[in-house]
Amino acid sequence: MEPRISLVTLGVDDLDRAVTFYRALGWPAPARPDAEVAFFQAGGMVFALWTGVAGRGAPGVELAYNVRAAEEVAPVLDAVRAAGGTVVREAALAEWGGTSGAFADPDGYVWEVAHNPDWGLGEDGRVTM
Repeated sequence: MEPRISLVTLGVDDLDRAVTFYRALGWPAPARPDAEVAFFQAGGMVFALWTGVAGRGAPGVELAYNVRAAEEVAPVLDAVRAAGGTVVREAALAEWGGTSGAFADPDGYVWEVAHNPDWGLGEDGRVTM
């Protein structure tokens, strides 16, 4: 696992209200693939607002580590398990078209490990939508 964070997700109660707030602060229009999530490009990473994050295993905040190929998700989860982390969601095809799994570190912080075929991931770990 390379040392990087690809995505930071905040769980929100009202997605439209949250998007309006960040737009008022000068953030550009986000990508909104559905009614539950908004993705903002934030330099070399992505900042997301998502309704229902808590239902995915996170207590309101979820970090993400993107990989370059779908086949890389499960080995990262295996490495996490071997290092003492807890896999909370095994690698599987996601409804949004990629492959995703998740783990909790020893303090309970949840990380998604994902391959998104629609996002680029540079050699330096920079993710682009």
